[in-house]
Amino acid sequence: MALVSEWSVKMVSPAGNDHQHLPNCTQVHDPPGVFFSLGGYSGNHYHGFADVLIPLFVTSRPFDRQVELLVIDTQPWMVNKVKTIMQALSRYDEVDIDRSKQDGKIHCFSRLVIGLKGRGRKELGISPLETDYTMKDFRQFLRSSYSLRKTRAIKLKNPMMNNPQLIIISRKGSRAFTNVNEIAGMATKLGYYVKVVEPDDKTMSESAEMMNSCDVVVGVHGAGLTNMVFLPDNAVVVQVIPLALDWSAKIYYEEPTKEMNLRYLQYKIKKEESSLIGRYSPDHVVFTTPWSFKWEEFRSIYMQNQNVTVDLRRFRPTLVKALELLHD
Repeated sequence: MALVSEWSVKMVSPAGNDHQHLPNCTQVHDPPGVFFSLGGYSGNHYHGFADVLIPLFVTSRPFDRQVELLVIDTQPWMVNKVKTIMQALSRYDEVDIDRSKQDGKIHCFSRLVIGLKGRGRKELGISPLETDYTMKDFRQFLRSSYSLRKTRAIKLKNPMMNNPQLIIISRKGSRAFTNVNEIAGMATKLGYYVKVVEPDDKTMSESAEMMNSCDVVVGVHGAGLTNMVFLPDNAVVVQVIPLALDWSAKIYYEEPTKEMNLRYLQYKIKKEESSLIGRYSPDHVVFTTPWSFKWEEFRSIYMQNQNVTVDLRRFRPTLVKALELLHD
């Protein structure tokens, strides 16, 4: 991956000639280290969790904070974004290896873990083949790190209880709700306390607190749904699936909810609810055979240039079902 720097590992023998040419240490570290990259697609909220933060938790957690985090491809804004998580995993400041290299510093460790583990073939999950940690452990870690108080979603037994809180994730650009106010109004009439939020405008801490407060989250398939990691147990995730994105909706968000102790509902839109209907005829190949397109064209059409106008009458039963789940 072009956005991840390439480093090599070389083994030398203490008794060999290569050992004589090793540079002298400028800093000797007593704790072990974990060496990893903040490059790649980690700037995307979904990939930041799936590719970095969850594997970093699995790799670093066994050291009980007695570990140093060695970062390459450092992006200051990304470090600031995940600072709380990194501080919860290590009692030491992170080491910027790229800067150390520029400054000619040589860091020496008696033990070093190179690369992150735990993901395997999982998307937004933890492979049981690589660790005993689970997504339940990771979610509990997040609650502790961000001091999140709500551990379980509301259980609707008494009609006099507070209204369940519903968050509608409002996206900017593509895959956005075009009638979000109407959706919010309908949900309010059903008995929800509704908030419409734009996660891109929030810090990680603000997103964590916001999501942890709600019982139901509604969002079009996209990175904003990654914040479901902060939801309380038994909360309901409602994923609105645009045309042709069934496969990624299932892999990226539906499957992970099973390991997070969350309930899942989905709403698949019809072509009449897609903005694509305004640009293509109903019998166009865009609607009949989406998989006939090559990846770049597919992404442009369905992921980058498709918005959603939800049919309120069709969508209403999904929100009613979410209420029923909160009674269970």
